[in-house]
Amino acid sequence: MSGQAPLADGRVQNRIENYNAFWKDDLSKEEEQDNKSRLDKYTEVVNGYYDGATDLYEYGWAQSFHFSRFYKGEAFLASLARHEHYLASQMTLRPGMRVLDVGCGVGGPARQIAMFSDANITGLNNNDFQIQRARKYTKSLGLENQVQFVKGDFMKLSEQFGENSFDAVYAIEATVHAPSFEGVYGEIFKVLKPGGVFGVYEWVMTDDWDPSVPRHKELAHQIELGNGIPEMRHISVARQALKNVGFEIEHEEDLADRPDEIPWYYPLEGDVRKAQTVWDYFTVWRMSKMGQFFTHNGVWAMEKLGFIPKGTWSVGESLRVAGEALVAGGQSKLFTPMYLVVSRKPKN
Repeated sequence: MSGQAPLADGRVQNRIENYNAFWKDDLSKEEEQDNKSRLDKYTEVVNGYYDGATDLYEYGWAQSFHFSRFYKGEAFLASLARHEHYLASQMTLRPGMRVLDVGCGVGGPARQIAMFSDANITGLNNNDFQIQRARKYTKSLGLENQVQFVKGDFMKLSEQFGENSFDAVYAIEATVHAPSFEGVYGEIFKVLKPGGVFGVYEWVMTDDWDPSVPRHKELAHQIELGNGIPEMRHISVARQALKNVGFEIEHEEDLADRPDEIPWYYPLEGDVRKAQTVWDYFTVWRMSKMGQFFTHNGVWAMEKLGFIPKGTWSVGESLRVAGEALVAGGQSKLFTPMYLVVSRKPKN
């Protein structure tokens, strides 16, 4: 972990503590009311989550906070980059295009896609801590003239950028944090130029998921809890939302449903025998029981000593729950983090 959490800003600690207060350990009678509260206060939920989780994400997942497919023998970082390049290729991004990255994290995908496509990328994030990191990493690569980062709310894109502002927009595992798909997709539609393309890797529950089944519903709740998501939704909801706001779907596919020999969730299983390269051994080890033991106690100690904000340990515990839930969701095919959809705004 970087140990650079902005402790001087008391708002960070408050948001982390508020985030932990949003969640309950089990499905209570007040669940519906709790869910409405999270949807109404989605910005606070997401900011609190990422204030506490960013260091932990970078420690375990580098600078690209998303999943990816694996070829046998493919290195972890190479897989992440290929997943980003694949999206850019499907969208046919080209040099000089003005492209918006919605929910850019610390900018890993934005930098990769900029280098791959030579497009000009604007990364949007509502979290000051992550924007600070993104700008630092981008400057170190000499990409600050091609990749910029701005603070903003993805539910208010048209207010910030104006309509018909971008040639293309993409979102990688980010718009699941929105209070509604129609709301965020509608804003993306507005800021796209006529004929512009939108590409997304969306987190959704698959066609096999049935919320009337208690085990299925509990799995979705655990994914919400561990990943700062106000509400997990069915794949059909995402598909229909794109159509409802006016997009024409050109391609859609659940990449997690491909018959890959190495599943997308393998790094979360913590089985070091499955590590694809020597370097990836350490990535997988961090998710093993021993790795989690050291991380768990290390974060606890750093929080007690004041090196990281109070509440980070609790967010780390949420991440542990998330890892187990995501593996269960992947194994059962009830969840996918890579529902790929490429849509276009009509020219007229």
